[in-house]
Amino acid sequence: MRLAQLSVAGRPTGPRTALARVGYVMFLSRWIQVPLYLGLIVVQVVYTWRFMVELLHLVHLGFGGSPPETTVMLIVLGLVDVVMISNLLIMVIVGGYETFVSRLRIEGHPDQPQWLSHVNANVLKVKLAMAIIGISSIHLLQIFINAARPAITDRELLWKTLIHLTFVVSALALALIDRIMAGGRPHQGSNQGSRPDEHPAEPPQGQRVAA
Repeated sequence: MRLAQLSVAGRPTGPRTALARVGYVMFLSRWIQVPLYLGLIVVQVVYTWRFMVELLHLVHLGFGGSPPETTVMLIVLGLVDVVMISNLLIMVIVGGYETFVSRLRIEGHPDQPQWLSHVNANVLKVKLAMAIIGISSIHLLQIFINAARPAITDRELLWKTLIHLTFVVSALALALIDRIMAGGRPHQGSNQGSRPDEHPAEPPQGQRVAA
């Protein structure tokens, strides 16, 4: 009789069970983001196709004529821009899925990216900000190369430069916030060092025999 009462008392009540189910449904809702990351993979394919088209155009200009140096430079900067955007997509796809959806379970894989072993939401934001700065730098350089053209005004140059500086300041602010938050977290090694030894070291075998 007492065992039956204990088993009944140990069962969760109705409201607690309902809250647990609601929390589990919210936890499962993270899988809704999977189509978003699959869509970014499609975007990656589109950028790869665009890169190949621009590369063929550059090869045709380089071997089929004598284009101006600025034209070749602009095409090369466009190719670099596509590569940097592709790298940004990879960081969002892999890092975002690992951080917000599910573990990739590729520990020990020889092709595992080095930055993926310590990725979290803050590190991902800083890396994305740095990638955006690189992309903005390429665009700004393209504007400066075309600055002699009448279509490029001083007002456009000023605003593009201010936007780029805004990206830089934002990235620095994110890195500073991440550094402050990392400094406020307790270090596991220091906590273990200050903790008293729960299992004292055993004496050497010779001393144990002598005792």
